[in-house]
Amino acid sequence: MSNALIIVDVQNDFCEGGSLAVAGGAGVAAGISRLLAAEPDRWDHVVATKDYHIDPGAHFGEPPNYVESWPRHCVVGTPGSEFHPDLETGRVEAIFHKGEYAAAYSGFEGHAEDGECLADWLRRHGVDRVDVVGIATDHCVRATALDAAREGFGTTVLLDLTAAVAPETLDVALRAMEGTGVTMLGAPVIRAA
Repeated sequence: MSNALIIVDVQNDFCEGGSLAVAGGAGVAAGISRLLAAEPDRWDHVVATKDYHIDPGAHFGEPPNYVESWPRHCVVGTPGSEFHPDLETGRVEAIFHKGEYAAAYSGFEGHAEDGECLADWLRRHGVDRVDVVGIATDHCVRATALDAAREGFGTTVLLDLTAAVAPETLDVALRAMEGTGVTMLGAPVIRAA
């Protein structure tokens, strides 16, 4: 069996200057790249997820309530939907797009260009353990990690390589992951925007 790194939503709109910026997002992008360069043999596989919105309905709010609705972000074909330039993507073997026509937080709701879902891709490549990094700790990272554990993968969140939106939602997310089979290492980036 093998292991994989899942890079969650390290996109321009979720980093400083983006439409739904998370403070510290650019630093997370650079940190992931440094780790991949420093430890090239740590993971057998590297995959990434992208918010990939076309018309996600009520997920975009006018005005947003920042609980169930959000400002427009990661719209297909816009610069905001692209990976942050500080994220080195040379090792990424597959990208899983999520949220075209509905809210989608977990990378396990996404699919590759050929339609294959993340869980099936990981199983086809013999993966039994995953490490999860990315943005945001309290939303898409949490959802992806919980689904990875539910799917039966040994799951670790490398919190030092995640950025959180707010202390309150971060606390909820960390409590949600406790006791679910998700291991958490380090401390997430959390700072005032």
